[in-house]
Amino acid sequence: MEFENGEKMVHEVVIVGAGIAGLAAALALKRVGIKSLVLERSSELRATGTALVILHNAWRALEVLGVADKLDKPYQDFQLATGSITNLVTGVRQEFSMISGSTSGKTRMRPIHRKFLLETLAAELPPESIRFMSKLSSIKTEVSKDSFSVTVLEMEDGSVIRAKVVIGCEGVHSAVAKWLGLAAPISSGRSAVRGVSIYPEGHGFKKQHNQYFMGNGIKGGFVPISNTEIYWYLNKKSNPQDQEIAREAKMIKWEVLKTAKDFPLEYRQVVSNCDLSSLTLAPLLFRVPWNIVLGPSHYGGVTVAGDAFHPMTPDLGQGGCSALEDAVVLARNIANTPNNVNLGIENYVKERRWRAARLVGASYLSGVLEPWQSRRMLSRMWESFRQYAFNWLLHSKYGTLNYDCGTLTTADESFALNKDK
Repeated sequence: MEFENGEKMVHEVVIVGAGIAGLAAALALKRVGIKSLVLERSSELRATGTALVILHNAWRALEVLGVADKLDKPYQDFQLATGSITNLVTGVRQEFSMISGSTSGKTRMRPIHRKFLLETLAAELPPESIRFMSKLSSIKTEVSKDSFSVTVLEMEDGSVIRAKVVIGCEGVHSAVAKWLGLAAPISSGRSAVRGVSIYPEGHGFKKQHNQYFMGNGIKGGFVPISNTEIYWYLNKKSNPQDQEIAREAKMIKWEVLKTAKDFPLEYRQVVSNCDLSSLTLAPLLFRVPWNIVLGPSHYGGVTVAGDAFHPMTPDLGQGGCSALEDAVVLARNIANTPNNVNLGIENYVKERRWRAARLVGASYLSGVLEPWQSRRMLSRMWESFRQYAFNWLLHSKYGTLNYDCGTLTTADESFALNKDK
């Protein structure tokens, strides 16, 4: 719903960015009876990252959003129950279960196509909810004749959009996060290559997550998405040539094969069989945990979610999962305070920042310690941390998989954010 501010139209909620966080936030708000407008700078839904593994905590969020079944059915045969970690320096290989020990009897972990997730979320939104080719230029605030604050978004095409609530979901380089005053994400010193390999006749690999570690910060792995597709990745130390290499898919592929020359043949064969159009190479950035906890993550009716709030390295697989959690928690808190939306946003930030900071910190530490695991002096330290982190991931009451984002209740029909003065 929109309302008039003099002669100017003001949207209830504008979401900047049509990624996982943005579309999930729009759908969560719809579930509580609030209409939103999503602004996307591209001409279509973007699927950077090719695929991701949806862990159990994210499935809970998807159930609340009402799309879990639509995402679950196409990937039912690819429940990830097991995995392996191989240290290519020492030759030690460890098998692990991703299911046993969970406090839930219905633990689900499945790899899915990122584009399919975005399309599924977008399909649940009303027509014209997403406005493409809308690139944000600047942000400012103004006070209406009725004495409530409105956020003014100026677009590159000269258009102006006014909103009572603005949610920045446009990724690690978020303009909304910058406007709020959040510290810029910093480099982890590593870069990630991601791709999908196609096997029209079937690949024959087991349905499990295979990881490989080398010295010098090199980690790779692959996960079957279906009987004919495999998602794979390689994390490595960043170098000055990465930006140039990233412009050419063939150069990315060559770089991976060179870096992973000592990886098992099966991994190199998967890379060799990749779909060049799926390849991406990007630096791994993160926002330091104390900036997430103490930084200005909201101001009045403006806040951030997903990577715009808490960018993290992929070492615990929680980037997309935590964005889905954000969406539910944000909508729930706004719906709980219909007459004071600013308080709802403040409560959302309070509820999310400590969990987000823990996820960012644990992910970063995991990535930092991995390169040292082959060194005898620190190998025990690494193994202890990995065992602790994995147990926390699966078993802890407040751990990653057991996190409960809550439920959403449809708001009263009279609900309107403009009640907040």
